[in-house]
Amino acid sequence: MTDKLGPFELNEIYLGDCRELLAQLPDKSVDFVFTDPPYGHNNNSNGDMISRVGHIFKNRSKVNDERPIANDGPEANDLVRFTFAEYSRLLKPGSCCCCCGGGGGPDPQFARWSLWLDEQIPFKMMVVWDKGPMGMGHHYRRSYETVLVAQKPGAACKWCADSKDVENVIRPGDYGIRKIIPTADQHPTEKPVELAKFFIDLHTQPGDIILDCFAGRGTTLQAAEEMGRRYIGFEISEKYVEIAKKRLDAVKRQGKLFVP
Repeated sequence: MTDKLGPFELNEIYLGDCRELLAQLPDKSVDFVFTDPPYGHNNNSNGDMISRVGHIFKNRSKVNDERPIANDGPEANDLVRFTFAEYSRLLKPGSCCCCCGGGGGPDPQFARWSLWLDEQIPFKMMVVWDKGPMGMGHHYRRSYETVLVAQKPGAACKWCADSKDVENVIRPGDYGIRKIIPTADQHPTEKPVELAKFFIDLHTQPGDIILDCFAGRGTTLQAAEEMGRRYIGFEISEKYVEIAKKRLDAVKRQGKLFVP
């Protein structure tokens, strides 16, 4: 079993633009993609509600004064379309891509991405993550996000769960998944580790290779490490790469404590 993927060592996170790094990975080399790209909504900048969530909740420990997310403007659309094409090249037949997306409006980002994903990898399902309780917004308050699932053709879907009766709605507390209200040391749109683990458990087996090219603080990579999967992550922010490396090192050290 190889410890490298192209020029990269596995079980690591790398600093750089995913458009340059993905091109260095070989065709049909990845077993699963779980990723959370920038949605293109300029979250956490320009005084939007996310950047002021701490003030809203009147808890200074949760104030996230503007921490803009890289490529979170209109350029996010071209970036995501590029990565969808790369996932089609990189995934093995039958393997799946699970891509986090927004929920609701006014920008129908999740609908647009669903169509773009289907152009590259046949669209399989939209899973609704009901984060609960009521979120922020105006008139219709945001309470859910989506996970867009696509399957690479050429083989049966890689389904590794014991049950085939898995709903396409994740309700509050299901599988230990609970939403994160980010503190100042977290990524502004950080997802819970348990969310990544849920999809990793459904679509992979120990030893499979998982890719996340918008790795942030390493949530997907931590989930993969704890579940005995191999992985590779790319992230454009040096700050988050350093945090992710420390996070992964801690998980690896903890794992060694339980090796007989």
